[in-house]
Amino acid sequence: MMHRPGNRFPAHAAIAALATAWGMAIGLVAAGSGAPAADAATQAASPAAAQPAAQAADFVGDDTCAACHESERDSLQTTLHAKSQNPRTPAATGRTCETCHGPGKAHVDSGDKADIRRFTAGMGRESAETCASCHNRGPHAMWSGSAHDSRNLSCTTCHSVHNPKSVNAQLQQASEIETCATCHQAQAMKITRTQHMPVTEGKMTCTSCHNPHGSTNVKLLKVGNWMNESCVSCHVEKRGPFLWEHAAGRESCITCHDPHGSSNDRMLVARAPMLCQRCHIGTRHPSTIYDRRNVTPGASPSNRIYGRACVNCHSNIHGSNHPSGNAFLR
Repeated sequence: MMHRPGNRFPAHAAIAALATAWGMAIGLVAAGSGAPAADAATQAASPAAAQPAAQAADFVGDDTCAACHESERDSLQTTLHAKSQNPRTPAATGRTCETCHGPGKAHVDSGDKADIRRFTAGMGRESAETCASCHNRGPHAMWSGSAHDSRNLSCTTCHSVHNPKSVNAQLQQASEIETCATCHQAQAMKITRTQHMPVTEGKMTCTSCHNPHGSTNVKLLKVGNWMNESCVSCHVEKRGPFLWEHAAGRESCITCHDPHGSSNDRMLVARAPMLCQRCHIGTRHPSTIYDRRNVTPGASPSNRIYGRACVNCHSNIHGSNHPSGNAFLR
């Protein structure tokens, strides 16, 4: 088919003309409906503008709360919650109680406890969400999905807003170790053993190693993403790298040590040489060094049993940088 020179692509020209016509039609419709659209926008904005006034009417203020809850009001005055008057929160306008418990008008009118937010046992995540509205940074940033959150614990499981017994952190118990021991009894009992972390002496606390509000590390540890990173943050001489590494220490410090406490020297999980022979069963040393001729009175005791046992010779047991230290002798 032959086309005239001025109209080589008739289909393209028709599409362009149709698009122009549609554009003019849409423009006329929009121009004719401009005022109604503006009215609709005003009507949509009106409820939003009236919302703050409606919310303000639902608050009754601290004085009204104290008419029935005077003891709770007085106890709160000594805590940081009453002192943190953020101008962006209702607490700055005399609504300290309602910052956490919510608007109190419905509760005052009905006298029903169900009309106010109460932090009772069993609330779990509902209670934690209220606290997280402020405590959502720093050490509290990873609470959601943490080990304690996944077990439906709440902030009030450990903390008390109105009646704290500790000097710091508003804890339910007098000390941090007592608070943790309410659940972690096995770990707390280990601290009373002869070899233990210096927690009972007040040189450390549970939170020296753990972050109870959440962590990216195992066991809620505060440092690194590996067990050993937490240990070597204090025991830097054991960090390495070593020319000759002890495989047990490279895998994990808790292979040999109990981090909470032990009845053995250096918080070992078992007494040497029994600890060492858990791995080193068939070596150049006799495997039966615990027989009567080595341990009974009058016998010639083996130096592999008494004193520091294996470490009498293998002194650099965590690792050695000496060219001939493959046996950790130096």
